[in-house]
Amino acid sequence: MLAIENCHLSWPDFTADYSLHVKEGTFCAVIGPSGGGKTTLLHLIAGFETPQRGTLTFRGRDLLPLAPSERPVAIVFQDHNLFPHLSAAENVALGIRPSLRLSREERRRVSEIMDAVGLKDLESRRPGEMSGGQRQRVALARALVSSRPLVLLDEPFSSLDPQLRHTMIALVNKLRRRQNVTFIMSIHTPEDVRDMADQMVLVAQGKVLLSGSPAAVLQDPATQAASLTPKA
Repeated sequence: MLAIENCHLSWPDFTADYSLHVKEGTFCAVIGPSGGGKTTLLHLIAGFETPQRGTLTFRGRDLLPLAPSERPVAIVFQDHNLFPHLSAAENVALGIRPSLRLSREERRRVSEIMDAVGLKDLESRRPGEMSGGQRQRVALARALVSSRPLVLLDEPFSSLDPQLRHTMIALVNKLRRRQNVTFIMSIHTPEDVRDMADQMVLVAQGKVLLSGSPAAVLQDPATQAASLTPKA
């Protein structure tokens, strides 16, 4: 269980107060208006933001004293953050060992996860030689190969066309079930995850306004008021 209890963060122009529970192994989709606090919530979990008060635990362990690198968390950003001078396989391998000095077993893990995300035979390509969807698969593989049980995805597929975006979200869901990883993904197109997410969270004005099944959250007047009603 990921448990966020009354975590308060404050800046001159924005205040956030988060409380949220996410069961382990869940695919949790975070929706909400732009600027409402979705990314801040993910950054809180990852350790990029420190609350002035509140608690944050995963599997009963207090995460707040831990630096981002010490947390059981991997994150995939919208712009994928790949190193252009490294091959796809080397970018993935960074998730295991920044020195890239991998053992035979670790190289096997890199190969297996690249195969799992549909990048077999593309290990030697550099990011500039790959499509946007392929680059996001590399970023996803890097997060998964780290073997961290909690993976955060900050609107990672927003630049992709609808069909490819749906394919990538289905891949995330498949890998989540296969590896028993907890995924928390912010997304601005709720209709894409309506049939795949286990839990949906509405974040607006720096608060978790709703949390429940996708059907319940999407039908709630608060979601409709935020102009997030899914397309038919």
